Amino acid sequence: MAPEDPHFKTAIDLIDAANALDPANKELLYSQRMSEWLNRIEPAASTALKLAARAQHLRRWIIPRTDYPMDRIGYLKWRTTLYKFHAEEAAKILQTAGYDQATIDRVATLIRKERIKSDPEAQTLEDVICLVFLENYFADFAAAHDDEKVIGILRKTWKKMSDRGHALASSLPMSPAARKLVERALSTP
Repeated sequence: MAPEDPHFKTAIDLIDAANALDPANKELLYSQRMSEWLNRIEPAASTALKLAARAQHLRRWIIPRTDYPMDRIGYLKWRTTLYKFHAEEAAKILQTAGYDQATIDRVATLIRKERIKSDPEAQTLEDVICLVFLENYFADFAAAHDDEKVIGILRKTWKKMSDRGHALASSLPMSPAARKLVERALSTP
């Protein structure tokens, strides 16, 4: 936490309170994991990056996946809608917490995943997203889907990550079955 920033604790508390309303009780833990991973890989992260990491799935349950067609186009539309929604929700909270418009705009840009490969903070956020997924959600996801789908998702995830993200992901403890899927995804085109 940035002690010189009087708004930070208020913003985090408001984000956490919003995510605590999740009927499935998932988003608060997810946001805490995002902050933990960011602190591990970028302890001197900017306030905007810390806020974006915490708010990355802000109130996600409001827009369920089932509201969109269950195909690739529906999935992409859902994700795009979520990026905008999360950014708007974060902006409301940050305004309430007293942040200036420049900070609010920066957080929104990061949450919307703009310029991932050209903006170091956006790339760091994407690495954190991927690492949280791989460490906490991948094994259950893999168990619920066929191997070829999982391998395809792993390949897409890997493309989004930086070299630093790759190194960290490679060092994560995984079950033998999960590790085998990762190895298959990375060894074939």
